[in-house]
Amino acid sequence: MTESSVRAVGWARSLPLDSEVKAARDWARGHLDALGWTTTAPDAVDAVLLTVSELVTNAHRHAHSNAQLIMTWDQRCLHISVHDTSATLPAPRGPSTERIGGRGMFLVDALADAWEAHPCPHGKTITACFHGPGTAGPGQH
Repeated sequence: MTESSVRAVGWARSLPLDSEVKAARDWARGHLDALGWTTTAPDAVDAVLLTVSELVTNAHRHAHSNAQLIMTWDQRCLHISVHDTSATLPAPRGPSTERIGGRGMFLVDALADAWEAHPCPHGKTITACFHGPGTAGPGQH
């Protein structure tokens, strides 16, 4: 393999609209445990699991869609991607003391090293990236 090659491992799970977000968190936690993150990077695990919760909740609640959850680890960054069937990209909402909710993407922005949303056929995909234990900081993925 050349230095420009990327080696990655990934997992995918479909979460029907009627599934509980806890199932997504439990599934993700199992893979984080297999990567050793639960012992080497417990704070990162908490951030990843909260991000999984927010992105899957958004797919179910706002897109009224099943969620396709994909986790990919490339030895530098853990990519958490959620695809749903809505073409509407997330847009920040102003703070409000009147409204419940609407802060999910602000949380993702605060927790992840980076995130992005892309329209794609049949909906959109939102991907949040988390640098792994002992990897370089932001901008290095």
